[in-house]
Amino acid sequence: MSDPAAQDDVRNLEPVHTDHGHELAAPWTLRLVFFLRMMAALSLIKGLYHWTRVCGIMVAPGDTFELHSIAWQAATVFFAVIDLVAAVGLWLAAAWGAVIWLTSIVSMIALDVFFPQVFHGGLELDLVEFAVLGLYLWLALKAAQEQPA
Repeated sequence: MSDPAAQDDVRNLEPVHTDHGHELAAPWTLRLVFFLRMMAALSLIKGLYHWTRVCGIMVAPGDTFELHSIAWQAATVFFAVIDLVAAVGLWLAAAWGAVIWLTSIVSMIALDVFFPQVFHGGLELDLVEFAVLGLYLWLALKAAQEQPA
């Protein structure tokens, strides 16, 4: 009925090792992934904040979504959507997540610089966003240098 040689093969199987054949990621790559996860958490918080503004959760009665300018409404909806999409992509460490996150940050800086009447972020927020952008680029370059050619 069954082959005795096949039964010997089944009895002599080695246990499965989950880390067998996989090397640990390089340190700069791990730092980059940790940074991306932190930015994912912040993007999630930022996106949820914008959704609270759209839905009127915990806002003053005279500060509802409908009472703001069309530019403010459009920007709020834009960031409510793009920040949550970026958060998912960043958490997964997907290439598209970083692209969408960079689009969000550059859009926020441009909006604050060219249209300060829409969002009143201020120079301090712009400097922080530039610093975070620079840190991401530095970590990405360091992680890319670790990869074999």
